[in-house]
Amino acid sequence: MKRAFKHPSFVAGAILVTLLVTSAIVSLFWSPYPVGDIDIPNKLAKASAQHWFGTDSLGRDIASLLLVGSQNSLLVGFIAVGIGLGFGVPLGLLASAKRGWTEEVVMRAADFTFAFPALLSAILLTSIYGPGLVVSITAIGIFNIPVFARITRGAANAVWSRDYTLAARAAGKTKWAITWEHVLPNVASVLIVQVTVQFAIAILAEAALSYLGLGTQPPNPSWGRMLNEAQSQMFQAPMLAVYPGVAIALAVLGLNLMGDGLRDLLDPRLSRAR
Repeated sequence: MKRAFKHPSFVAGAILVTLLVTSAIVSLFWSPYPVGDIDIPNKLAKASAQHWFGTDSLGRDIASLLLVGSQNSLLVGFIAVGIGLGFGVPLGLLASAKRGWTEEVVMRAADFTFAFPALLSAILLTSIYGPGLVVSITAIGIFNIPVFARITRGAANAVWSRDYTLAARAAGKTKWAITWEHVLPNVASVLIVQVTVQFAIAILAEAALSYLGLGTQPPNPSWGRMLNEAQSQMFQAPMLAVYPGVAIALAVLGLNLMGDGLRDLLDPRLSRAR
């Protein structure tokens, strides 16, 4: 734990991520104003003691929208990354353990899935089921599966060639026992770092999909949709776009910095090589 505080990138990232998580948790119980409150007479109000960041074109409190909007970002990140881990890791471990045609099938399936990025998948799903948060989560989650499958398979292949794995096979252990006892624990550090990367990508993807109207739908707030709604007020109230843009940037920056710090912590050779 002490070693973690010696990595400035990890500390900075952890602070930003903590602020994001804290904002989402606090907004579950409290926000300055209800996000559905429309106050047309006070629309586009400047920052004040009553409205910390001002109000939007409908008179809604921007601070409240930002706080509650953080819930969507975390929700999409957690579930989409969970889908990637839940399906991609077992597929990667299976491909590495079995090799041969099994590995070929899994990797070609991953290549096929890569042909449908989150945005394209969301458009396809929207045409069938209509826009919504579930569509965003599903599209981003599907895209995460081949990412984790490839990362896991590459890291696992390296573990399978090490002496302790070869010794376990010579001792008569089954491939599944070796995978569970030796391979998975040794690829966990790689997966932890990748989780922070994919979480950041999920937040960006959710914001992009909401900006295009394919993600979170009104009246639920979303940072991406706040950017979309700010377009018509860019010259009159440019800060309407700045606030959600900064929130997205800080969330992604925090996750990337924390991932960079975790990579150094979990593999000290990288920090020594710098």
